[in-house]
Amino acid sequence: MLQSLMPLIVVLSWLALPVTLICIVDDWFLRPRRALAPGTQVVRDPPLMTLLYTALPVLIIAAVVRLLVSETLDFSAVLLAITVITGVVWGLDAWLLRPRRLAAARAAGRDPALVSEPGTVDYARSFFPVALVVLLLRSFIFEPFRIPSDSMMPTLLDGDFIIVNKYAYGLRLPVMNRKVVDIGEPKRGDVVVFRFPPNPSVNFIKRLVGLPGDHVEVRDNHVYINGQPVPSVLDPQRFSDGCYQNFALAHERLGTHEHLAMYCPVAIDRQPVLPGCNRRAVRGYVCGDEDAPGSGRIPAFDGVIPPGHYLMMGDNRDNSDDGRSWGWVPEENLVGRATRIWFNWDWGRSGGPMWNRVGKAIP
Repeated sequence: MLQSLMPLIVVLSWLALPVTLICIVDDWFLRPRRALAPGTQVVRDPPLMTLLYTALPVLIIAAVVRLLVSETLDFSAVLLAITVITGVVWGLDAWLLRPRRLAAARAAGRDPALVSEPGTVDYARSFFPVALVVLLLRSFIFEPFRIPSDSMMPTLLDGDFIIVNKYAYGLRLPVMNRKVVDIGEPKRGDVVVFRFPPNPSVNFIKRLVGLPGDHVEVRDNHVYINGQPVPSVLDPQRFSDGCYQNFALAHERLGTHEHLAMYCPVAIDRQPVLPGCNRRAVRGYVCGDEDAPGSGRIPAFDGVIPPGHYLMMGDNRDNSDDGRSWGWVPEENLVGRATRIWFNWDWGRSGGPMWNRVGKAIP
């Protein structure tokens, strides 16, 4: 439904900025003049401005929806912009425009108390403290994040909403992401949110497998660090959920973290659609007892991690776009450590929230 409305939402979102600017100019400068005009008893807006004021909330909602569905949205930048703009509007009115507005009312013989405050100023005064508090909390304490793919299955599912500890690896300035207070260092096995190195406007989430200086090898989905295999014990049960069939589960231990990884011991059969797979944009993955015809295994990985960098990998070893293909994550790209699932919503997988996932700690 939302996808079918996106062309209209895009058009409306482009109209939001010019209409907002027109309404601000009218609200600050022209409306007060209309209210103070001689003989004015009831202030009436021109038909065009009435239309624009009526349309403005719809246009702003369209702009917000477009921001929310954007995969490259930098929420910190948006929050910072909202905080600065609302603060400037509120301060500019308090220090400059309001005194002039009241002086004009006295000069016109009107009671200054009856001169209404511009709606934009009222909104700014209401939103500024909220935006400031949310910006500070989100930048330095905790940040919500939605899992957008299957790459961290079975630990995290597409549709999980998680909490990210922003101060685990040091306090960083919003937008610039520059560390200003050194608190802690990433540990092997942490589930980390980071800025995707090829495109820093996109946030990724993976498990930290390799630390600076480590020699990491991955052969047939088995991980070796500095020549030693990562402790791994196969679970007697296989994983199947309608989109992934007969996948092996392994109990791995990375540092102090014990978690499940999933993979296919042989080359998997990638199918466009499985009858039991009802999730949008997810193809079928079938793991058999022997290599699927025409399918290749995941290429082996071998590399030494340079100083100040980390190797990130998904727990879903056969379906994860991670450091095995695009390289290392620099320290300055780290966002925070994922700690807990606070909500889940995946209409395709479960038809709604999966309440048994709410509150689960992330191993």
